[in-house]
Amino acid sequence: MAKTKKKTPALRDKEKWYANGLHFECTGCGHCCRWGEGYVWINERHIHEMADHLGLDVLQFARRYVRRVGSAYSLRELADYRCVLLDDDERCRVYPVRPTQCRTYPFWPENIRTPAAWHALEPDCPGLNNGRLYTPAEIEALARRTEEGD
Repeated sequence: MAKTKKKTPALRDKEKWYANGLHFECTGCGHCCRWGEGYVWINERHIHEMADHLGLDVLQFARRYVRRVGSAYSLRELADYRCVLLDDDERCRVYPVRPTQCRTYPFWPENIRTPAAWHALEPDCPGLNNGRLYTPAEIEALARRTEEGD
């Protein structure tokens, strides 16, 4: 007889390590945009919004800034792994319309899993533990958005 896996019940807010919420305020420093090789997943809506923001048609934008990865799309990286959309001052050129993955940082599932994972980001993110207080519900909603990539 096959065993069925028990579903782990969701933790109540008071049981979570971030039960009192987490502070974060993006400083726009660009540190998270140059951490190393990886992917910034984007969809057609993101491509259209970013192209429009930069005053480019979608095809121009895609040729210059987008790469295909299997059946998905990602922003390109420069040779040193910095995001191709950073300007000369290391600021995001599309900040107001940045992709979901960028909007939801640092509340990615892997970053909120443990206090150690969260605190490991501190040396590179001056906005961590500063500014606005996010509730556990807001934190988890952002983590879900990251996974769904809306």
